[in-house]
Amino acid sequence: MAKKGNRVQVILECTEHKDSGQPGTSRYVTTKNRKNTPDRIELKKYNPILRRYTVHKEIK
Repeated sequence: MAKKGNRVQVILECTEHKDSGQPGTSRYVTTKNRKNTPDRIELKKYNPILRRYTVHKEIK
């Protein structure tokens, strides 16, 4: 049986990578508590293609 709860998996995608024009994407998979943070989250994560920390926003 599947777990029932508030914790769900979300995908974070880099916002600056699209503007740079370089191929590929920087994505991370993490979990969040839907009850505590109902809106989309933004985290600073490392982008290996741009070689620096950038803002990653939740998609879908």
